[in-house]
Amino acid sequence: MAISMIVPVLIFAILVCVVVAVVSAKSEYSEGGEDVIKNAYVYLVLFATLMMVIGGSVSAFMAAADILVPTPYYQSFEDYKRFEMERKDMTGSEQDSVKLTEEELREKYDDMVRAEKEKQILRAKNSLIKSFGWIVIPLPVFIYYQKNLVKKTA
Repeated sequence: MAISMIVPVLIFAILVCVVVAVVSAKSEYSEGGEDVIKNAYVYLVLFATLMMVIGGSVSAFMAAADILVPTPYYQSFEDYKRFEMERKDMTGSEQDSVKLTEEELREKYDDMVRAEKEKQILRAKNSLIKSFGWIVIPLPVFIYYQKNLVKKTA
């Protein structure tokens, strides 16, 4: 997910650098050429950090939703029971030949579903922490450049 957020920002940064290079080459001898480059840099930093904060916010919201309402387990009890019967028939060993009752199978299935739900919640918590990194790290940079931009225009 992090790579999918970085690639568009890098492509945009490369395009802005090309545009800045062309503009600076044309206006090299005109007055205010350095201001154009500085303004382009400031706006590029503001855009990139804003996109990181927005992406992190969306990712954090999705992770919080996964914590509150994890995706239900996809295998039904009937499928689980059928799979267990087929697995025992294929192994053919004496230990596996012991038939489990319906209640024991249901208990094993419920334990498996509960464990899968706990795994999904742990993954979502991990994702939430990573998403906060995408918010907390670029936000001070955005605020710093935003304050400098306001001082320049005032």
